[in-house]
Amino acid sequence: MSAKPTINTFMTFREWGLLLALSILWGGSFFFKGVAVRELPTFTTVVGRVALASAVLWLVMRVTGQQFPRNPRIWIAFCGMGMLNNVVSFSLIVWGQIRVASGVDSILNAMTPLFTVVVAHFMTSDEKMNGSRLLGVVIGFLGVFTMIGTDMLAGISANLLAHMTILYAALSYAFAGTLGVDSKRWGCRR
Repeated sequence: MSAKPTINTFMTFREWGLLLALSILWGGSFFFKGVAVRELPTFTTVVGRVALASAVLWLVMRVTGQQFPRNPRIWIAFCGMGMLNNVVSFSLIVWGQIRVASGVDSILNAMTPLFTVVVAHFMTSDEKMNGSRLLGVVIGFLGVFTMIGTDMLAGISANLLAHMTILYAALSYAFAGTLGVDSKRWGCRR
């Protein structure tokens, strides 16, 4: 019989610091995309963001002595994840943000975990929807609706396509997250 995994019930000071750093990085990205889309075309913004992230990742790998994987199946999975998690989602968000304020963009992007629960229900065998998850998704949708507010909904028809592209990006993130969790199913072993 295997031992039950240990679950932390509190966060250390270091973990709180990492969470704060991630919040600043991820939250700040909406601000910086909002600034960039005023001056740069959509795909220039996306390519610049991905190129910068790739350079940083390559540098981190070099400094830590990690090697690139050699298994072609891993590279196929990387390409699939890159398409869903970067090319599709970043392009849709940046294009939508040309027409939608970055605050609204970040709120619509908050639908990602809600979409992930729904996608995981259909794509996995162990993450099925139950009563508490359904309640959580409904409360989450109501929370996003409340944050957006009725004033924004009144003007949504003018920019419906932009709002929908951001929601499609959140859905793309949900698919990427669901596929990425079960890498063994896709034969992605070093």
